[in-house]
Amino acid sequence: MASELQLPPGFRFHPTDQELVLHYLCRKCASQPIAVPIIAEIDLYKYDPWDLPGLASYGEKEWYFFSPRDRKYPNGSRPNRAAGTGYWKATGADKPIGHPKPVGIKKALVFYAGKAPKGDKSNWIMHEYRLADVDRSVRKKNSLRLDDWVLCRIYNKKGTIEKFQPSSDVVVSR
Repeated sequence: MASELQLPPGFRFHPTDQELVLHYLCRKCASQPIAVPIIAEIDLYKYDPWDLPGLASYGEKEWYFFSPRDRKYPNGSRPNRAAGTGYWKATGADKPIGHPKPVGIKKALVFYAGKAPKGDKSNWIMHEYRLADVDRSVRKKNSLRLDDWVLCRIYNKKGTIEKFQPSSDVVVSR
């Protein structure tokens, strides 16, 4: 996918949290065009994190995606965090983005290989950005869709694309 983008030499994509929410997520949720399609649109919860770099539009050490977010239960508000061969587990408190009135919320998650709650912690991290003050009660009844879009930054703490093998303690790096 990365070869489709025509970017100038030396280009770097390191947006701030506020830039991600205001210039990318807000525009995506409002169905407005984004000048350079640098953030891929996928359902990232269908994949293991080590498969995501190959699906990204751009990135070497961190990758960005727009993704839908589904409900865990049809009438609930909890998101479904199951992904590939494991699950994403929230860590720490939500961080408001924007001052004085927050426009977005940032949540940090860690990927665990295997089934909850006994999964094996990996080095894969996700920062998930969602819009603040979105009324989720107006969503279609019994729809599993929780948010229109979230924007996710994925990276590996060790700076490598490592595939975690839950059946053993072996970690394979590429």
